[in-house]
Amino acid sequence: MLRTVVLLLVLANALFFAWTQGWLEGVTGSKPHAEREPERLTRQINADRIVVLPPGAASAAAATRAPDAPASAPPQRGACLEAGPFATGASVSAVAALQALQPPLPPGSWQDVVVERPGSWMLYMGRYPDREALAKKIDELKRTRVSFQEVNEPAEYALGLSLGRFDERAAADRALEQLGQRGVRSARVVELAAPATQHLLRADHADAALAERLSALRAPALGRGFVACAN
Repeated sequence: MLRTVVLLLVLANALFFAWTQGWLEGVTGSKPHAEREPERLTRQINADRIVVLPPGAASAAAATRAPDAPASAPPQRGACLEAGPFATGASVSAVAALQALQPPLPPGSWQDVVVERPGSWMLYMGRYPDREALAKKIDELKRTRVSFQEVNEPAEYALGLSLGRFDERAAADRALEQLGQRGVRSARVVELAAPATQHLLRADHADAALAERLSALRAPALGRGFVACAN
């Protein structure tokens, strides 16, 4: 019985091997591995255009393929031009000069930009008659460990010392009070620039035609005229 089973297994293995080699195709009517090459290629659409590359050639073809088309360039924003700054009163004349142009500028092509400029104050010591007096005061401040800087400009404050600069008068006054508590008596608050409201006439995105026209404008009310925006 065991011998019969062994013989059947050997016979089955032999028949399977013969089928895998295609020797029994005429008997069974079927093919082993129908999806293997080159049989699969014969069923492709336009099979005559398909070329099977070896691995090395395929890698080289991928590396040398045509570069991707460049992305389209972003749209140009246009030039930024501005005239000014003007004080509030002067800006009225500048705006009127633009509005009076013929032909008129395109609606919305420019705007009156209001800029609030903070003031500037300094804690100041001086002005001293000569450098010897200035050096003496510097020695005193070093002993009290008070920070300072020598002032060279504005010229009216040369031969003097700055103990700090501030954007608000109230902050400068508080700092002066604190210095007084440390024994600094001769410092004072001086105004370098008063707060101001200023106006800029600005064309943020001027196309070539508008930029050329604005740059060519010459009118006393427009001061130096339109130039590239500062920021």
